[in-house]
Amino acid sequence: MKRRLTLLLCTLLMACVGEENIYREYECYFVFETSLHPLPCQLTATLSTNGQFVKVETQMEQGVRHLKTIRNSDNATEDISLTTASEKNRNYAFGANNCIIVGISSYDNVLVAYEGQCSNCLKELGGRKYPLTWQNNGTFLHCDKCKRTYNVNNGVVTDGASGIELYRYKVAFDGTILRVWN
Repeated sequence: MKRRLTLLLCTLLMACVGEENIYREYECYFVFETSLHPLPCQLTATLSTNGQFVKVETQMEQGVRHLKTIRNSDNATEDISLTTASEKNRNYAFGANNCIIVGISSYDNVLVAYEGQCSNCLKELGGRKYPLTWQNNGTFLHCDKCKRTYNVNNGVVTDGASGIELYRYKVAFDGTILRVWN
């Protein structure tokens, strides 16, 4: 309980500061109810484990929205069907190319959400086809296009040409509902 309260307070503080760092070029809106998808759901587990991150994408399959997640630590995948009335009635937007990255930084225990595309390629080249892939047991994200590597815990470039940090989205978790938006 104390950990959740600390996480909630940190998340609220982060929402108040750094407004200028929120990426707004492409719409992002995602709501996920952990009570509908209890453990061992990867996304639910990520919200209580420092250093754990997941890439989240969405797609429609036979009229049902699915979340496809890839965990950073072991590249394990999961397919989560969103089938309840509240989930079916939501509009979802996942940034530049249908991918966001969510997790808790192992540096400062703060919940973060990033754009799933390389921020430097988006800025310098335009378009939307610059996916990031997990490296070094999920501690880093790598762009095959520009060869930059980012630290997933703080979003900074750690290898390759210097550049801007990963684009961030606002994120909040109240212990039951995860929200990511811009």
